[in-house]
Amino acid sequence: MKAGKVPESVLKRSIIKQIKTRRPEILQGAAVGEDCAVIALEDDEVYVMSTDPITGTSHEIGSLSVHVTANDIASAGAEVIGVMLSVLLPEGTQEEELKTIMKQVEDTCHELNIQTIGGHTEVTRVVNQPVITVTGVGKVKKDKFVTTGGAKPGNDIVVTKWIGLEGTSIIAREKEEELKARFSRSFVEGAADLIKYLSVVPEAAVAVKHGVTAMHDVTEGGIFGALWEVAEASGVGMSVNLRDIPIRQETVEICEVFDVNPYELISSGSMLITTEGGHDLVRKLSEAGIPAAVIGKVTDGNDRVLINGDIRRFLTPPGPDELYKVVK
Repeated sequence: MKAGKVPESVLKRSIIKQIKTRRPEILQGAAVGEDCAVIALEDDEVYVMSTDPITGTSHEIGSLSVHVTANDIASAGAEVIGVMLSVLLPEGTQEEELKTIMKQVEDTCHELNIQTIGGHTEVTRVVNQPVITVTGVGKVKKDKFVTTGGAKPGNDIVVTKWIGLEGTSIIAREKEEELKARFSRSFVEGAADLIKYLSVVPEAAVAVKHGVTAMHDVTEGGIFGALWEVAEASGVGMSVNLRDIPIRQETVEICEVFDVNPYELISSGSMLITTEGGHDLVRKLSEAGIPAAVIGKVTDGNDRVLINGDIRRFLTPPGPDELYKVVK
């Protein structure tokens, strides 16, 4: 396709036609000539909004873009109802590639009951791979939303599933041939397939019913970054046992190959939760088929301590994600 806004014919057949999931709150959604969406809320509900770009990979970018934004909104205890997409494509992109991206978007939206409510698609010389920025819209009762900054001293710290899922999947896809020279095909394909665990919407629903003080999805900066951000937002300390942080063997092996710290690797698919009765929450999550572990305690003061056997060290503010050591 040539530079500029995509033609109306492409918009109709490769974008609008792909959008099938509908929600009753959406009074005006994606359509030719419509620049805005219109959403209705009940009197006791408020909006929750978030926006994220996907720039680290082009593999499964449509699915990834929806999951990342839906996870942000779910972390606020809210239900995601709609997403708006800004899709920038490099010059020469084939229409079939755009159609594939939109199918990934719609398949994920259907899975999570989200409607694509609008956006913009353009072919431009300023990008050399597809870039999607997603703005999500969610809703929650006024007295039920959850913040990152609500952790209280004495709370248990819970982590769901495993850290490093997103980063492991991206590296496995971007460095497939290099990894297949070291590992079996099934190992590499299994690592790439970890993308199927990226949604934290199910665990957020369980956690909200249990009662939480804070939730934060583990994204750029990995689990160390997420721990720091929750502690900083809440004005509290933390004591975390490194050996209790759940991690898959695929992540360990792949991170060793590329000299990557898995604890500072982008980790969509894992939720960081602070709550009273953390072991009860872990049991409820397990009953819902979601692995989780208590990894530490929220403490008074400002010390954010990592314990690894006899070794104690302090968390520091997050830097660039480890993924960028591998994927330029």
